[in-house]
Amino acid sequence: MTRTAQEVALLVKRLQHRHHRELTAALAPLGISLVQWDTLRHLDRRPEASLHDLARLTFQTDQSFGSLAARMADRGLIERVPGPGRAVRHRLTERGEELRRAGAEIHEKVIAESFAPLAPDELDRLGDLLGGVLAAREDGA
Repeated sequence: MTRTAQEVALLVKRLQHRHHRELTAALAPLGISLVQWDTLRHLDRRPEASLHDLARLTFQTDQSFGSLAARMADRGLIERVPGPGRAVRHRLTERGEELRRAGAEIHEKVIAESFAPLAPDELDRLGDLLGGVLAAREDGA
């Protein structure tokens, strides 16, 4: 069976949508959304990231991420600190780090279950193929 690029793109989108739904439900008992956990994850990897960088990494606009960051700061999950010039930098609080760790365990379980039908070599091959597609037209995201 030969699949078209559009069919494969739809499969990728459907899988991403399934992950989003399942992760949203699994993270709800922690009191955080998927985009909030993703923000915590990226801040752990890139402490003091700018609002613009975090917006890009979490697939948000600067404006929508600014609102999200303000709500997360109000909840004590992140700190917003002055950076150079007018830049605002962000960092995890202790509570944010606790939720990041708890969310990481949930994320790992949901994603592992999703890809469980694949043998390790198939998962590696899929990763290589998707990585190659992304690298061919890298946009920095």
